Amino acid sequence: MKVAMYVRVSTYRQALTQTIEQQIQLLYEHSQGHGWCWCEDHLFRDDGYSGTSLRRPGLDRLRDQVRSAAFDRVIITAPDRLARNYVHQMLLVEEFERAGCQVEFVDRPMSHDPHDQLLLQIRGAVAEYERSLIAERMRRGRRQKYQAGGLLPWTRPPYGYRVDPSRPRDPAGVRLEPGEKAVVAELFASYPQEGQSLKKVTTHLIELQIPTPSGRTRWNQATVRGILTNPVYTGTVYLGRSRPVQARQRHSALQAIGRDRGGHIQTSQEEWMAVTQVPALVRKAAICSDPGETGSEPAICPPQQYCLSLSLTRPGQLWNLSPGLYWP
Repeated sequence: MKVAMYVRVSTYRQALTQTIEQQIQLLYEHSQGHGWCWCEDHLFRDDGYSGTSLRRPGLDRLRDQVRSAAFDRVIITAPDRLARNYVHQMLLVEEFERAGCQVEFVDRPMSHDPHDQLLLQIRGAVAEYERSLIAERMRRGRRQKYQAGGLLPWTRPPYGYRVDPSRPRDPAGVRLEPGEKAVVAELFASYPQEGQSLKKVTTHLIELQIPTPSGRTRWNQATVRGILTNPVYTGTVYLGRSRPVQARQRHSALQAIGRDRGGHIQTSQEEWMAVTQVPALVRKAAICSDPGETGSEPAICPPQQYCLSLSLTRPGQLWNLSPGLYWP
């Protein structure tokens, strides 16, 4: 009998703590107890892939080989390792059985008995409920850490900043990168000047061959705009500057309309939540086309013109621009 084994963990932290190795050991002992041949090539694993999605490399390879009648049986430790969604579980089990491959769960062998099928359905529903419960607890826990100032809401640091590699989400490890710091300072110093535009600033960055935040050589206006409108350069990190919205059309046959995310939209400044402080690059102010009379404070501009002016570093390092438009 040709037997395949499938194992999965949802996060890379679980993979690093070798919880997937425990699944493999359990499947190995089960195979040896039944006298089945153990072959490493028949082991399919997904390290760090969520059970809510069917887009998993290990599962895809298993499905391809089952479709070609390569296996007679697939053994898995539990139904939630196959999928967290009950509909996905039934889809995969029926797909394997149509190809002549039986699915066996080690912790509770199933049959076609109505009681066993009912138990499988209940376990699938419980697994889906558990995932929703875990996700909500993690979201609330992260929010509490954000409010306490002990966690950065970054997946990657903004341009001009670096984090401690051993503690990438710790605000205490944030530092400025000198080269990028000078570029950011010049962006805020040059953009308000008369006759400047996003296109001109972007073109000049390309001419100077300054690497982009992703390390490439060609800048785009969206990247420059993102830097100029990011309040983190005033030294305050905000949470909730955007929120996800539902998709208006179907992007996958496996997702109902409205279930898949359609992107993010910007939120109003009243919805932002300050979570922590980092080293500042510029001082907070508003930019207006008419700065007012000499010696007066700059006029307050509409929120859509929110920007950060008055570089804390010496302007003119890249473009030799006069700082005359800035207020002390």
